[in-house]
Order: sequence, then structure tokens, then C-alpha cells
Amino acid sequence: MNPREVIRVALRALARNKLRTILTMLGIIIGVGAVICTVAIGQGASEQVQQQIQALGTNIVMVFAGSVNTGGVHMGSGANKTLTADDAQAILQHVQGVAAVSPMVGSTVQVVNGNQNWLTRANGASQDFSTIRNWPVVSGSMFSQRDVDMATDVCVIGKTVATQLFADQDPVGQMIRVQNLPFRIVGVLQEKGQNSNGQDQDDTLVIPYTTVQKKISGISWVQLIMVSTTSPDAMTSVQTGIASLLRQRHHLRPGEDDDFIVRSPNEMAQTSEAAATTMTLLLGAVGAVSLVVGGIGIMNIMLVSVTERTREIGIRLAVGATEGNVQSQFLSEALVLSSLGGLIGIAVGVATSAIISHALGWPTFVSPRSVIVAVIFSVLVGVTFGYYPARKAARMDPIEALRYE
Repeated sequence: MNPREVIRVALRALARNKLRTILTMLGIIIGVGAVICTVAIGQGASEQVQQQIQALGTNIVMVFAGSVNTGGVHMGSGANKTLTADDAQAILQHVQGVAAVSPMVGSTVQVVNGNQNWLTRANGASQDFSTIRNWPVVSGSMFSQRDVDMATDVCVIGKTVATQLFADQDPVGQMIRVQNLPFRIVGVLQEKGQNSNGQDQDDTLVIPYTTVQKKISGISWVQLIMVSTTSPDAMTSVQTGIASLLRQRHHLRPGEDDDFIVRSPNEMAQTSEAAATTMTLLLGAVGAVSLVVGGIGIMNIMLVSVTERTREIGIRLAVGATEGNVQSQFLSEALVLSSLGGLIGIAVGVATSAIISHALGWPTFVSPRSVIVAVIFSVLVGVTFGYYPARKAARMDPIEALRYE
């Protein structure tokens, strides 16, 4: 018998008991569908983390002001006032692998345009802010180094602020009041959307950090230094170099705690990805158990089928069929059963992933690799669990089989 004939006979044999065949395939369908769906959710989560990291900027390292210990009481991150703009300049000049830096200071401010007003966050930064954050200015331009040096009253606004204050008008060149100070808008940032914490990134006002220090907050230190490295490979060495340089500049003795914190979003990404991978493997293992259970169901049904068709097997052997013919016939039935279940399971998994993504808003990504693995796994289940019943059928004594009632 050629392969096509073997498959045709297998389909005809399975069609004799349609309900039993469907119930047997159900274990494979659920297993494959579960694997496809869980892997899609896990990979979707990983993709989202990567997108969020890319949205933060290009190879970013962040240097935060550290904690203050007063009478044994730690005041928390950001309480220290030793981080300065000079530190940022020193990092740019002396740490190898640094492409750009931006001192950062922030303050909540009320902005007013005519009879429209909006409470937003004023982010004091350098002229390299948009480059470091990978956040282009779509209208107008970024303020200049001269604006930073002169602490001029200019600003670049986010899309949300532009919409709230100017609706459909072009805000570039317009004047607004920030804490009762007149500011000229020189640019509008590209729309960026929400961050991983659900905060609207476009609800922002970017001002020269010197202007925020001198005219809004009245401080001389900075709360954060954003650093962009020349490549992702340089991030580790840059973090080490920054820590060493700042300890030297801040005159910290050996064993004394840092008065700053150096962090990279990649560290958070790696933690999130590790958690997502662990959860994906856990849920995938549950799907794999379902596949094994489905395989046991196939073995059980094939053993029942061998018993029911004992006389048929005896007749085939009596008229010249070899053990290999009989074994291949029953093995092909198990293979067809698991393969059909696998294909339906893939469709169920893809559809379930789409439903979850639409209904719950979770990101999902069905990769071709997971589909291929699911197909291979379902085929292996059919071959593995179908071999014993097929071998049992092939080794029957024709005479005993013909006498079977």
C-alpha cells in the first residue's frame, strides 16, 4: 500500500466512530492550543518590554540622586543634593563610551494660554534630551545650548499639553505662562503614548534645566543625570566608570555608601523578561502535560480499536499482509489522529490568543517557531503513543485472530 492509500484507509477507519475520534483528539487539541496560547502571551509580554525600553531612549544609563542618612534615618532615593550639572559634564568628558548626557530637574507647574490652563510636569533638561530619549521634535525645533547657558524662557511641549492649550492650532512660536513666567514654545515633541506604568508621556513640558533651577525650583543641584552610551555593549563599563568617577568627585572614602544610584532600564527589562520566561515555561509545561494526557488517550483508543478489529487483522495477515503492513496501518491511524488534533489545536491557540489580546488588552505574539514546535510535538505524540498498539496488532497470530469472536 502506498502512503496515500494508507492515509485513506486510516481516515475511513477513524470515521467509523466519529464521536470517539473527536473526543480522543480533544486532548491533543487542548494541549496544542494551550502551548500556542501561553507562548504567544509570554512572547507578547517580552516584545512589550522591549518596546518600552526602546521608548525610554537610546542605550540609557540613569544616575539618580541617592539617599541621605540623618541620625540613622534614611530619607530615601532622591533626597541627596550632591548631584550637579558639573558631574554630568565630567561624565561626558571622562567616561569612555558616553555619547551624550542631560542633567534633569523636574517640577509640577501650571501652564496657561489665554483662558486655558493645564497642570503638567516641567522637565528641565539639556539640548540633547530628545536625542537621548529618542524622542523627535515633529514641529519647530529643540532649544539650543545657548538657551541652556543663558537660562532662557523657552520650552518644548508634549502632544497632550499642545492639545489641551491650543486644540488644533500650531503652538510653535506662541507664548504661554509657566508659574507666572512667560515662555515661548519652540517645538512640539512626537506623540509617545503611555509608559509601562500607565503614565501619559506626552503630558510634559521640556525646559532648559538651568531655567528650572534658577526661575522655577530655586535649586542648584540636579535630581537625575541621563546618559546615552555609544552602544549597548558599552553600558556595563559606562555604569562602572560613572560610579568610580562620582565617588572620586564626591570625595567618598572606601567603604562609605554611594550618595548616588546608577541604574539601567536594561536591568529592569532583564528582570521582567526573566519573569515572563518563567511564567511562559510554567504554563507551557501545563500544556505539555495536556499533550501527554492526549497521547495516553490515543494509546487507549488504539488498543480498543485493535481489540475490536482482531478478525480484520487476522484476515489481512491470512491473505498476505506482512507485520510491517499491519503495523504501518495502525501507526498511521494514530498519526492522523494526533496530526488532525494538532492542526485544530493550532487554530484554537491562535484564535484564543487573538481573543485574549482583544478582550483583556494583553499583548500576544504567535511566532512561527511555536507553531512548528507544536506540529512536531503532536506528530511525536502520535508516533510514540501509537507504536505499542500498532506493534501489538502486527504480532497477532493469524489463526488465533480469525478464531476471535
